[in-house]
Amino acid sequence: MFAAIPTLLVLALATVLGFTVMGSFATVQEAAKAELGLSDYALSLISGVSAAVPLLLLSIPIGLAVDRFNRVRILIGLAIVWTIGTALTSVGSSLPVLFAARMLTAIGMTGALTAAVSIAADLCEPQERGRATLILNLGKIVGQALGFALVGALFGWFMAPATSGWFGSMSGWRATHLALALISAVSILPLLLLREPARRESETGPRANFGTLMRELLARRAFLAPLFVGQMSVVMADAAAGIWAAPVLTRSFGLQPADFAGWMGLLLLGAGLIGSIAGGLSADMGAKSLRRGGLLLGAVLAAAVGIPAALFPIAGSVPVFAIALGLLTVSGAVTGLVMAVALTVWLPNELRGLTIGAFLTFAGLFGFGFAPPLVALASDMMGGEHHLPTALAEVAVITSAIGFGGFLLAMRNAPTSSRQPI
Repeated sequence: MFAAIPTLLVLALATVLGFTVMGSFATVQEAAKAELGLSDYALSLISGVSAAVPLLLLSIPIGLAVDRFNRVRILIGLAIVWTIGTALTSVGSSLPVLFAARMLTAIGMTGALTAAVSIAADLCEPQERGRATLILNLGKIVGQALGFALVGALFGWFMAPATSGWFGSMSGWRATHLALALISAVSILPLLLLREPARRESETGPRANFGTLMRELLARRAFLAPLFVGQMSVVMADAAAGIWAAPVLTRSFGLQPADFAGWMGLLLLGAGLIGSIAGGLSADMGAKSLRRGGLLLGAVLAAAVGIPAALFPIAGSVPVFAIALGLLTVSGAVTGLVMAVALTVWLPNELRGLTIGAFLTFAGLFGFGFAPPLVALASDMMGGEHHLPTALAEVAVITSAIGFGGFLLAMRNAPTSSRQPI
């Protein structure tokens, strides 16, 4: 485990970068909305559906590529893709261009995450993968926090009269994304030092045909189906919260990005750290447990906590809003990490990339493609955009409850060993 830490830290850095640029637009989207005259539906397309489309179309092909080809090269290529998408965001002046730009960032990050998880799993023994995945998940949490804190700070910097001309006449949200693209381009360099690790625990080998892989997956369907439903539902709640939290703070409490970016970033960072540590430790303890599905117990408990926490949008004050959102973030961090560990422990090597890719496909379709527009639709049906907080709360609570049921059923149907299907 200790010998793998340098590589894991480089992988975590890539995760930080990817999640920072993937969440950057949501933080400053109100400024883009005002400049370009966009509606909430347009924002849901740019921030949500743009991530869903590449997840739906490319996650499985990327997953298959990760199971067969050099994962380090795939990771580097996808990091370049998200950097290009971030740069394109800075010059986008229409809905189609911004949609395409955000698609590129989503393609880069989601594909890179599949490669990073697969590489990390082959660096450690099964009983150590909770801690290895914890390091990657910390990168994800730091990236999500920086998506608020760093992006908000850069936005405030470029909006200040003394520094507004650093990138010519660019508006604050555009200059912020150009700066992020430059930071990302430089930070990709450590990835060039990585080497492809040997693959562990393969049953049929990396060249197995698609039919063989499908039969292996079907043999585990009683466990994988509810697991997918559980985490997909949690992602729906988290995605809706991540995209609409900033607009709720602006519309309900009169705050601007510079007002909430700092504490929001610290909140997400702290909650993510707590959730990641709890998820990693619970996964490793569960992997050693004699109880069937014990590895998933932490995810079941966390999903239960997420149900009341999903009421954060209708909090009567900013502190209550922050506490509830923090609990929802803890819940999502625990379930996401536990699921990743479960896939690396209970699935053979040749199925990991494919299964993660399949999950990202469904999570992208429902989490990013369905949940954010559903919130906009619900608020419209309630009477207009000023009902956004109530609509967000309803969607988040319902999806969180479904997530709890999915994880509970997956735990009951879990494999009895790491190499044995149901």
